[in-house]
Amino acid sequence: MSVSSALPENVRESTAAEEPGGRGRSAAVLAVLCGAIFLEGIDVAMLNVALPSIRADLGMSTGALSWVLSAYVLGYGGFMLLGGRTADLLGRRRMFLLWLTVFVLFSGLGGLATEGWVLILARFATGLSAAFMTPAGLSIITTAFPEGPRRNQALLVYAGTAAAGFSLGLVAGGLLTAVGWRWVFFAPVLLAGALLAAAVPLIPREAAPEPAGGARFDLPGAATVTGAMLLLVYGVVRIGEPGAGPGTTAAVLAGGLALLAAFAVVERRSPAPLVRPGILRSGPLLRANLGAVLFAGSFFGFQFVATLYLQDLRGWSPLQTGLALLAIGVDSVLAPTLTPRLVERFGHPRVILGGFLLAAVSYGLFLPVGADWTYPAMFPTMLLTGLAFALAYGPLTIAATEGVAEEEQGLAGGLLNTSFQFGAALGLSVVTTVNLAALGAGASALEGFRAALVVPVASAVLGALVAATGAGRRRA
Repeated sequence: MSVSSALPENVRESTAAEEPGGRGRSAAVLAVLCGAIFLEGIDVAMLNVALPSIRADLGMSTGALSWVLSAYVLGYGGFMLLGGRTADLLGRRRMFLLWLTVFVLFSGLGGLATEGWVLILARFATGLSAAFMTPAGLSIITTAFPEGPRRNQALLVYAGTAAAGFSLGLVAGGLLTAVGWRWVFFAPVLLAGALLAAAVPLIPREAAPEPAGGARFDLPGAATVTGAMLLLVYGVVRIGEPGAGPGTTAAVLAGGLALLAAFAVVERRSPAPLVRPGILRSGPLLRANLGAVLFAGSFFGFQFVATLYLQDLRGWSPLQTGLALLAIGVDSVLAPTLTPRLVERFGHPRVILGGFLLAAVSYGLFLPVGADWTYPAMFPTMLLTGLAFALAYGPLTIAATEGVAEEEQGLAGGLLNTSFQFGAALGLSVVTTVNLAALGAGASALEGFRAALVVPVASAVLGALVAATGAGRRRA
């Protein structure tokens, strides 16, 4: 079944009515953009399952193998903010198509790699392409649909598709790895190629943006913010690396903060700032981005610990692990069906709060995990985690783009996705650090996992506190 046919009927009808060039074209454009975010989710999830096979075939050390994941995060998180603003200034359609093409090329290179460094380079370039492609796609949606219920519905369909990519990718990764790990890279090439062929005629051309000359494109701002994000993400990744020198990690993080301060100075003095300082004074936008950091940190931290528990302690295969986590994918059904009704009735701030509270309960239920737990004992956590994702992820996207001017929608999307990526990297690093510290203190493997599980619980509780500051406001 195509993504377009899976769209709710009211979205297909409303988008068709809005499109003067032909009935249903806007729904088809939404389907293509949903396909792109599905591609991103399934690409990351499949690779997680295939890592042991890649290490064995390419003879990579554990440290080098970790960079297969870290290189993607570094490219994605380091360039996302620049990617979002570039879409506003150079054209959303142009950036989406260009970087989708880059994604195809370097994903294919990853599948052909015979050396570890080639694979790491390919993953960095793939993350870089996603950093430009994702905010461009999101801003195409937010500028194509008027603010209100129609845009909210489209964004929730988009969020549900992203979640489906991640949850289905765990299972698909197990199946493809059984055939050969290189198919984990070749399968996204086939999907991305089909999306590119559909996107070229479907995504409408925009009015030509103003030339990006020295007065239009803030090069000093671009250089300082990209350098800052690269150093900050790299520093966060190093936190969870065994053997990483704390002095070097602290120096990297300090360098990132120094560049971030320099970026703030540059933006105040620039006649055409890359990030208009005033946009960061928006309370709802700040809450949405801080919420994204905490939600991604809790979710990916939990998923990482659960995967280690199932595979390392219980000895489950990658396919069994993927099937166990598949229940989380219930959000791909609930996000476009249940969540819009809840948002319409209660407003997205309260729905976000409900998502965080549900996440805290879900992860808390997993805290007393035992060495011989049956799957029925784990199932409530998997199901509630999927429901929490459905309640929080899409509404956070709505909150981060609502009230933002059309010419800054790419920037808003870049800020949000940077927050998600930074949160994911931070969550993985902190749970790894806590787990290693517990093991170093003489804890058993199971006790180490329990200690690490406190991190996602605490992150979800903090997220609920942040969300509560906006949940009391009357919705428009």
